[in-house]
Amino acid sequence: MHAMQYELTLPADYDMGVIHARVSRVGHLLDDWEGLGLKAYLVRERGVHGSPVNQYAPFYLWNTVEGMNAFLWGGGFQGLSDGFGRPTVRQWTGLAYEEGVAAGSPALFAVRRREPVPDAVALSETARDTADEVGRRAREEGAVLAAAAVDTSRWERVHFSLWAHDTPKADGDLFQVLHLSAPGRTALPGGRQW
Repeated sequence: MHAMQYELTLPADYDMGVIHARVSRVGHLLDDWEGLGLKAYLVRERGVHGSPVNQYAPFYLWNTVEGMNAFLWGGGFQGLSDGFGRPTVRQWTGLAYEEGVAAGSPALFAVRRREPVPDAVALSETARDTADEVGRRAREEGAVLAAAAVDTSRWERVHFSLWAHDTPKADGDLFQVLHLSAPGRTALPGGRQW
């Protein structure tokens, strides 16, 4: 599993209706993308649910590098780059994935938390603790799924979870889910990724 995200932080007075309309218009285009586990079309709106910014920040879980590369290099990403400029795309290698207790419910909100991998803790212990946190998160009321991944170039972990309500029991940035494309969600490898 590979995780990927880019963020478009927009002006404070930006009409977020433009992003909502864009997702309504093009969100379905990845509903059957080969190699994609899921794409959550995420937004934060300034002043809503405590967000300090307007932001469009889709989050992806990929089953294959080929699918991810086909999206980035084969034209899927070009439309966004043409409309908003080419954002930095963050990528992480999967550590753990679990379906949540509310897996059959629509994903309405997402939480993303990025944090450094601690220096003073053995990597094997950090990986195990991260996987355990994913499991605990997936068992929380309203959890649709939980995942974690690592960027070893920065030694940074990302925790990602989808929720069926707007009061998740998870720390991090809260996003509204505008659409969920999940053609390969059932193929995402569950549990620890090592």
